[in-house]
Amino acid sequence: MRVPGDKSISHRAVMLAAIAEGTTHIRGFLEGEDTRATARVFTQLGVRIEAPNDGERIVHGVGLHGLQGTPASLDCGNAGTGMRLLAGLLAAQAFDSTLVGDESLSKRPMGRVIDPLAAMGAQVDSAPGGLPPLRIHGGARLRGVETATPVASAQVKSALLLAGLYADGETVVREPHPTRDYTERMLAAFGWPVEFAPGIARLPGGHRLSAIDIDVPADFSSAAFFIVAATLVPGSEVRLEAVGMNPRRTGLLAALRAMGADIREENRQEQGGEPVADLVVRHAPLRGIDVPVEIVPDMIDEFPILFVAAACAQGRTVVRGAAELRVKESDRIATMAAGLRALGIAIEEAPDGAVIEGGRLAGGVVESHGDHRIAMSFAVAAQLAGGDVRINDVANVATSFPGFDTLARAAGMSLRE
Repeated sequence: MRVPGDKSISHRAVMLAAIAEGTTHIRGFLEGEDTRATARVFTQLGVRIEAPNDGERIVHGVGLHGLQGTPASLDCGNAGTGMRLLAGLLAAQAFDSTLVGDESLSKRPMGRVIDPLAAMGAQVDSAPGGLPPLRIHGGARLRGVETATPVASAQVKSALLLAGLYADGETVVREPHPTRDYTERMLAAFGWPVEFAPGIARLPGGHRLSAIDIDVPADFSSAAFFIVAATLVPGSEVRLEAVGMNPRRTGLLAALRAMGADIREENRQEQGGEPVADLVVRHAPLRGIDVPVEIVPDMIDEFPILFVAAACAQGRTVVRGAAELRVKESDRIATMAAGLRALGIAIEEAPDGAVIEGGRLAGGVVESHGDHRIAMSFAVAAQLAGGDVRINDVANVATSFPGFDTLARAAGMSLRE
């Protein structure tokens, strides 16, 4: 199987291509609602973007200072990545901008981006509580600063680095735990001098980006659902091709292997600065573990499907240090806990995680609260359940994994709408 292109890389590819000099050809672009929303925003800002085929974009860059303002709101849809990174990119433009999102995104905290951008000289207003919409005042002169972020967030780090492209002096971001370095790797590929190591990134302002061709790896978070499904369903074997293996993204593999999973990596190579590999996954019985806190930032999007693996494992799984799950598309700890209880699993919530007792899944009704990763995780859980599982409010699956249901059925999963 091959799952769609990486969402995080697709967002960044369009953004950097838009402000690069020259024409960038992107292959493997994720045709999801989130990434299309980001592309539409740049079209509104005067960037010509062609889509000759599905999964393909040709972006005619306008250079660092070539974006054009619009009085219309810039709709990020459900994309927290899009909104937070755009806040950094737009903070130094000469024009005002307004970023809006859907109902879910409008409840997600933006203060974690607004405050450090303000320290650089940006002027960003929000709704009460630091919530969208964001109103960004143009004409601000940014200065490079050194920031120690209070939370480990690749989105916050990336927003500051994008603002730093326009800042006077050097921008340095230090993190409490290392996070994904997609932005740093891609900036380097576009020719910007950037230094980075786990937990720190630094770059000077005043350079330029030069267009390149980008092959987007298959999305690890999308592959995760099939990694866990193949692990849990007896008799399964799945090969997932050309999956992005960024070490800041693949904490789930470490957790599953510690639980006893049989996952092999083959055909390792690099595409556009990003490591990729084929993953061969075979069924294996799992046992509960204490998930190491140090890998939590490297698997923050995969916790819903890890909860499903834990529910099917023998013994107890303990998750700590994952408070970030409370402020994703839904409160993922509460939503997963409620759903697993509805299917007969004993789970105890904590402010930053949960304790899950492995057991036998029963049929039942689950509320996804419009969270795409929750919905897909329970679709996997349903393959192990003793009866039918009804998952409500699943339209947002299209935000990150268009065609999930078709691919899942092709792989042998039983789903119907």
